This record gives sequence, structure tokens and C-alpha cells, in this order.
Amino acid sequence: MQTPNDLSQSRIVLNQDTTLIAVIEMSLSSWLVAGIVPGIKRQPLKKLAVDESALLKLLNRWREEAEKAGRKIERIAVAFEAGRDGFWLARWLRARGIEAHVIHASSVAVSREHRRAKTDRLDTELLKRAFLGWLRGERDHCKMVAIPTIGDEDAKRPNRERESLVGEQTRIVNRMKAALTRLGIRGFNPKLKKAVERLEDLRTPEDEPIPPNTLAELRRDMERRRLVRSQIRDIEGARLERIEQARGDGPHAMVRLLARVIGVGIETADMLVQEVLSRNLRDRRAVARLYVADCLANKQISPAARRTVSLCGRLAREPVP
Repeated sequence: MQTPNDLSQSRIVLNQDTTLIAVIEMSLSSWLVAGIVPGIKRQPLKKLAVDESALLKLLNRWREEAEKAGRKIERIAVAFEAGRDGFWLARWLRARGIEAHVIHASSVAVSREHRRAKTDRLDTELLKRAFLGWLRGERDHCKMVAIPTIGDEDAKRPNRERESLVGEQTRIVNRMKAALTRLGIRGFNPKLKKAVERLEDLRTPEDEPIPPNTLAELRRDMERRRLVRSQIRDIEGARLERIEQARGDGPHAMVRLLARVIGVGIETADMLVQEVLSRNLRDRRAVARLYVADCLANKQISPAARRTVSLCGRLAREPVP
């Protein structure tokens, strides 16, 4: 039997006479809160500073206004788009008895016109229509994002930080190679341990030493690369230490099991567990979409990957029995 998907549509019957609905358009400096209050003809709109306590007071004030109009509020549903602020506000609201949802930003249909009006006020109206349709249980209005715990979010940080540092290390090496190529120097490996000492002996095709400013820049880049490489080693060492200390823990046991597969190292195993296998994928279509997105992100375009992506694409479009 198909498992209900609570992220694509709500499974709770919506009673608009007893439900206070609010959406938040979030920015760095302010929040624009729009509401649908039972018993109140107007649809209130309030701009707040970035303050969760002020938001809670606003929701309670709207509840009191609805009760004065003769409507007893039994449910408060709040939604906002996933973005820079992450999931902390949703967790904070849920801890205070408010039903909070995070909308997948790319799931909200928007006008495809090249020139269209776009303001925070119009965005809140769009979010209200999408969220109201989702609460009614209708499909194709929007999809929600699963809200992770703070521990789940923190467990992903080492892998993501390492990925960022590896990218930074690659950029530094490419920048050094470009600086040397600009002078006509090729075949020099700036990643060698004694690369700094060999810089003084390098000569251009014109038999000139490296200019002083370029030499100073290369030395700073090499020092920066050593620091980045040291941080990568620290992250890898801390990961191995965590796995050894909690060998029987669920995610760590899965990492050790995957690492036994030939060709899968500890780094890949940890990434798969934290980023993929820890997700609650509801059906084969979700697995197919995740695989396709991963292949496209990592530019896996080999013939075998093309066939797999094509198969997964068909699975993602087929109805689940």
C-alpha cells in the first residue's frame, strides 16, 4: 500500500473557521507576515523586525481578534519558504504548539513573464494561495521540506565544510598555476612540499626571475593552501575519531559497513549516509529524483550514467502502484 506523502499535500482536514493561517516573507532585516483570520473580513499584513517573540505575539493577537469575532481558534498553521534562515524558526514555533511548515521554494508556481511585478506583498499573496491549497489537501500547489532536528543538521556540517575546503584548495592551486603560466613557466607543481623553496630558482623563458609582487602572491597562496589542507586533515581525523568512539551507533555503523565495499572509501561512505541514506525517501520516484539530481550535480555523463539517469527519469514519471 502506498504510504501517504505528508510533504506534497496535507493529510489533516482543514476547517477554516477554526484555523488561523499565516505566511512569512523573510529577509535579512525584516519579516512580512500575512494572515487569514477566521471571522475577520480583512486579511491582515504586518511588517516585523527579525524577532521570533514579536511573531508569536502577533499570532496570539490575531487569535484574540478571531475569538472576539466569535471563532474559536483550534489550529494555527504558519509557513515560510526555505532559504537562508534554515529551519530554526519552524522548530521554535513547533516547540510552542504552533504548526509550522517550510515550503520548498521551487515548488511554488510563479508567472513566467519576463517582466512581472515582484514585491514582498505580492509574494505573500502567492504564498497564501499555495499554502491554503496545500492545507486543503490539493496537489500541485506546493511541497513542504522535511524539517530536520538541530542534531541532523549538525551531522551534515563536516562533509559540507570539507567539500567547501576542497573546492577552495583547488581554486588556490589553479590560481597559482595561472600566475606561473602567465609568465611562461610550465611544468612546476605548486603542491610539492618544497615548492616554496624552489620559487627563487624559477626562471621565465626570458631568463628573468619571478617578479617580486607575483612571488609574494605565490607565497601567500602556498601558505593559504597549507592552512586549508591542514583544516581538511583535521576534519577527516575528527570523523575517524567519532566513528571509532561510537562504533555501534546507527549512522556510524552504516558508514563502516559501506566503507567495506571495494571502491567506496570512508569519505564517500560518510557522505552517502549523511546526505542520502539518512533521508526518509517515501517511494521509488523520490529515489529516482535524488539519483538524477546527484548525477547532474556531479556531471556524471558516462554512457552507464546516461542509461541510469534515463531509467530513473522514467521511474520518476511513472505512477507508484
